[in-house]
Formats: sequence, structure tokens, C-alpha cells
Amino acid sequence: MTKPTVANDMEKSTGTPSQETTQSLLDLGAALTKSPRGAIYCLTIIGQIEGHSEAPNSAKTTKYEHILPLLARLEQAGEVDGVLFLLNTVGGDVEAGLAIAELMAGMRKPTATLVLGGSHSIGIPLAVAGGRSFAVPSAAMTVHPLRTSGTVIAAPQTYRYFERLQERIVSFVAGHSGISAQAFQDLMFRAEDMAADVGTILYGEEAVSCGLIDQLGGLPESLDYLYAEIARRKGKTP
Repeated sequence: MTKPTVANDMEKSTGTPSQETTQSLLDLGAALTKSPRGAIYCLTIIGQIEGHSEAPNSAKTTKYEHILPLLARLEQAGEVDGVLFLLNTVGGDVEAGLAIAELMAGMRKPTATLVLGGSHSIGIPLAVAGGRSFAVPSAAMTVHPLRTSGTVIAAPQTYRYFERLQERIVSFVAGHSGISAQAFQDLMFRAEDMAADVGTILYGEEAVSCGLIDQLGGLPESLDYLYAEIARRKGKTP
């Protein structure tokens, strides 16, 4: 089985075998694929990005407290040459999503993101956080202003906090993709392509044409990119 092998391989590198580690990797939906061209770790980011509050038990989630230490470990794992992130997320907790995206963007190993199904809302920073981003033609990405649920203190400071948080999202996306901050904000507040109230729904080709995603492609294209980067860093011809 591939998934237990991932755990066993990583445990050998640390010298601390653990049944808990094996189960954790199985729960995360991870796999390490080894070939003569290199070893690529595939990690899924699916469902709702769960932050400080737990989502309902019926919801599929990606928990930031699982992903953050795993990314730190992958960066140091000698048997992993590159990381492929498979995305199908509805969004979720903004700060948790940004935390994961920042760690992804800071990795020195070759990374690629592949949007499958959708990468909505705070999933957009995750989609652009890799060394190169890919999206299949049927992928969807919903761009909208920052939203919140629950009790909100109606004070100027609260609105300014939301405004600054939204600025962080815009700045990150513009800094890790080919779209400008102004163009991304325009997509956020577009009224003629409504997503709940204001916003834009982009599909694969549209996301590429506006510069949000680097390339239209699927699994073969994203793997080819990673193998080429691995070969380049090792000083070999891919």
C-alpha cells in the first residue's frame, strides 16, 4: 500500500516509528510517489479549511494544525524531492488559509498546485502559493470580498480590521501570481457576475487568461514541471 509506505519512509528518516504517524498520513490523504526522476509527495487540500473553530462532523475539512507541521517536515525530509498540492476546497478560515499558503510559498523544494474541482475564496491564496500553479479546464474559483459569520462588533475599528485582512489576501495573491492587486480587487467587487452578492466565478481558462493561474493543465503537466525542476536543481537534464 502506498500510504503506509509514505509513513514508513518518513519515519526511517527521523528514526521515530509511530503508528500514530501512519494513521495521520492516511487521514490526510497523502502519498509519496518514487520514480527514477525523483520522489514527489502528493498532499490533498480538500473541503473546508478549518481554523480555530471546529467544523461540523459531517463536513470534510483540512485542519491547519495538521498541515503546518507536515509542511515543515516535508521541507526537511531528505527523501522528498518535490511536493504536489491537489486542491478541491470551498474555502474556510481566512487566517488558517493564509498561514498554510505562506508556509507553502516559503518552501525551497519544488512545489506545484493543481486545482481540481474548485479552489474558492481563501482557497485562492493556496492555489497560487506553489512554485507553479495549474488548473484543469473544469476547475472553478470564486473571488469575493472578505465575509464573516456570527456576532460582529459594529465599530469603525472592526471594519478597518476586515479591510486590512482583505488587503493581506489581495497582497498575497498579487505577489504570487500574474494578476495585479487592482485587477484582483476588481474581480472581488464585480456586480455583473454575482457570487452570492458581489464577486466573480472563474473557470480554468479564465483563471489562466487573467493571470491568476499560471497554466492550464492536469496531473501530467504538473508532474512534468516538478520533475523538470528537480532535475534542474540536481544539475541534470530532465
